[in-house]
Amino acid sequence: MDLKLALAVSSPLPRGSVTRVCKELGISRDTYYEAKRRFDAEGVTGLLPRSRRPHRSPNQTPVAVEEAIVRARKELDDEGWDNGARSIAYRLGREGVEPPAVSTINAVLRRRGLVVEQPQKRPHSATRRFEFPARNSCWQMDGTEWKLASGAKAVIIGVVDDHTRRSLRHYAAAGETGEAIWACFLGAVNEYGLPVRVLTDNGASFNARRRGWEVEFTRNLTALGVTAISSGHYHPQTCGKRERLNGTLKRWLARQPLAADLTALQTQLDDFDRRYDDRPHQSLNGLTPAQRWKLAAEADPNDPPTTPTRIGTVTVDTRGSVAIGNRHQAHVGRRWTGVTVTVIEQGLHVGIFRGNVLVRELTIDPTRRYQPSGNPRTGKRQSRVLSDRR
Repeated sequence: MDLKLALAVSSPLPRGSVTRVCKELGISRDTYYEAKRRFDAEGVTGLLPRSRRPHRSPNQTPVAVEEAIVRARKELDDEGWDNGARSIAYRLGREGVEPPAVSTINAVLRRRGLVVEQPQKRPHSATRRFEFPARNSCWQMDGTEWKLASGAKAVIIGVVDDHTRRSLRHYAAAGETGEAIWACFLGAVNEYGLPVRVLTDNGASFNARRRGWEVEFTRNLTALGVTAISSGHYHPQTCGKRERLNGTLKRWLARQPLAADLTALQTQLDDFDRRYDDRPHQSLNGLTPAQRWKLAAEADPNDPPTTPTRIGTVTVDTRGSVAIGNRHQAHVGRRWTGVTVTVIEQGLHVGIFRGNVLVRELTIDPTRRYQPSGNPRTGKRQSRVLSDRR
């Protein structure tokens, strides 16, 4: 309250003095007469500052909707999921509540003190997004560390489909080894088929071509006709979808009891994959990854056509041969006799692996039951043996 204004309106002024007083106080005549009217009606309290807020706000978000927003945010946080405005809107919609605009949800969260503006975290410039145009056009793979209840370190290998954002597989391992990476990849292939390409960082177990050598994983991908590509050095944004999923996974795991061992951790990871693929995804305009997968085309029209992938495990027989389906046999050598190998078929292209080690790659000749090793003497001998047995 301005003391000079209070003194001016509290006593009558001589005729013509109002203009002089307004000039001294730097106010308009309307302001003076409004202050005098309030002083005459209410006394000194009438000169106290008043809120300009309207008596009614017919467009304000109903209290029930605000409470639903707050409840949904807490539920998402308790469950370990992202709990921003868009995630809240998706949660409300799935519960049958018509969600307000995302900007309205943000306003409610600010009004309730649940979010604090942090403009310093806004990116200085927009990043360039990219997305392969079909499912299985590209998979992104990466590993991240986690701890067990004992304090022991574990590594989680994960693979996500670039186009659909579907979490195809997570695999719990003691370390980021070639064997663990291959096991994770095979688990995804067994359910979703072979991808056209696999994108990773330059980790020594994933892709070391930029370091000047080749590891088992990229060698195996090449044998299966899958293109291995990697991000640039110190540029994790290229694998941003996988990096982002790592953050979501860790936030979710932090809300679960610490796993006692790798088996328990694997159970949690399988549960996460099911839940994640059934959640609306912001970058998919509210579709779930599972829905996007179902709607997506099988492969990019510019990519080579894909055929169904079959994976099986067989034991090398005493002749050093491996059964491929019910119609063919392939020679791998007697030194592998009794060893269990994994056979991956895609059309006529076959890869035979012991663990993550490539034993043989071949293209089947459909006119022959027996597929020789390529060694003329071995091939003829094995062909005679099979002919005699038939």
